[in-house]
Amino acid sequence: MLRDRPHLLWLLVPFVLFLGALPWVNRVQPVVLGLPFLALWLLGSTVVTPLAVWRAYRGDRRLADRRGGTPGERE
Repeated sequence: MLRDRPHLLWLLVPFVLFLGALPWVNRVQPVVLGLPFLALWLLGSTVVTPLAVWRAYRGDRRLADRRGGTPGERE
């Protein structure tokens, strides 16, 4: 499935940002823009998540256009 739809790897970005990197960014110092680093990291991850989902959707839509179907439709 992933071989046919590599754009779905974009859906791993939020997982890695929120959970995978958490042990390395879980610290109070440094303070950036008045926020602890962890809070800034989570805020940035929240902003990046819709972009990653949009990229996955866009790839699905392009694939469906090439195949002549609707996004997410099985063959």
